[in-house]
Amino acid sequence: MEVTHAAKLKKEMMTCTACGTCKAVCPAYDALGWDSACARGRVLLAYGLLVKEIEPDKSVVERLYQCMTCNRCAEKCPSKVTVLDIIENIRKDIYDKGHCLPAHKKLAENIIKLGNPFGETKMRETHGRTKKNSKTGYFMGCLSGYREQKIAKASMNVLDKLKIDFTILDEVCCGSPLARIGGSETELKRLVEKNVKSIEDAGLEKVVFSCAGCYRMFKLEYPKFTKINFKVEHISETINDALSNKKIELKSLKKSVTYHDPCHLGRHAKVYDAPREVINKIPGVTFKEMQYNRSEARCCGGGGGVRAAFPELAESIAATRTEEAKKVADMLVTSCPFCVNNLKKGDKTKIEIKDLVEVIDELL
Repeated sequence: MEVTHAAKLKKEMMTCTACGTCKAVCPAYDALGWDSACARGRVLLAYGLLVKEIEPDKSVVERLYQCMTCNRCAEKCPSKVTVLDIIENIRKDIYDKGHCLPAHKKLAENIIKLGNPFGETKMRETHGRTKKNSKTGYFMGCLSGYREQKIAKASMNVLDKLKIDFTILDEVCCGSPLARIGGSETELKRLVEKNVKSIEDAGLEKVVFSCAGCYRMFKLEYPKFTKINFKVEHISETINDALSNKKIELKSLKKSVTYHDPCHLGRHAKVYDAPREVINKIPGVTFKEMQYNRSEARCCGGGGGVRAAFPELAESIAATRTEEAKKVADMLVTSCPFCVNNLKKGDKTKIEIKDLVEVIDELL
């Protein structure tokens, strides 16, 4: 296989000293136990493809796609290897050469053809909301629009209760699933341009996101394709500001609560404080951190295309995270519909799992 995208990262690959620090923090390695399942193993596989010492057979491709792109390894790497860049670029080469996994091929086809990864032909559920003139828009994303619809509904309820005027959008997939599997940059750019045009045509000054993956895409990746002339805000930040500035009181919740940092919201976008500040504003709550939190937080297990292609692996990693949560709290709260979905599917402890907007909706 001719490697073109990842070729520019040859020096990065050679910077890896194979020290093994990544093994201690990699959720895939923890679940699978093979060296090829952690960052140093994947970097070696990418290098092997680059110099044509190995072929992209099923075992190689599967290992390179069993990475959740949580980026915990890169944060710990003493050599500062940009592991995520290597993984995502070698995936572009695999995708371009027609070696991607069947589940990812289907996902990409759905996004390109229908504007969502699920193959849905109907519009996203808007829960009675219609487009209107406003300076603020709510971007619900695919998962909240089609699968975890209660999170989109709770998000809009919360915005209403906080008296934040907003409009829904004409939106397509933000492109995050396509980008994570190394999909077509031409198609990714098309999605970016379509969403940005919709927002600009509506005259919006700010867009609020309840999905951590969508928020990350707009904040970190959209500026690589086009100029962003509007403010990008995660709904946890919106809620925190409103509760602080409008002096709105919440109902009491007498439970011990812990918080799971979504990788895209935390490690990638560095939003750690806002969700915690919102939780700590709830009367009666006893907030307790898990052992691994903030930049050290473990992944839910579903990111990077892993949920689509390796559901058993995703659920195994989710089970580890919910077990950690159950040790300290009665309720596990997070700020991402994807994390909610995967944590629930993998949970064996019966801990209560909710998105932050669901909790706040009930308490306003």
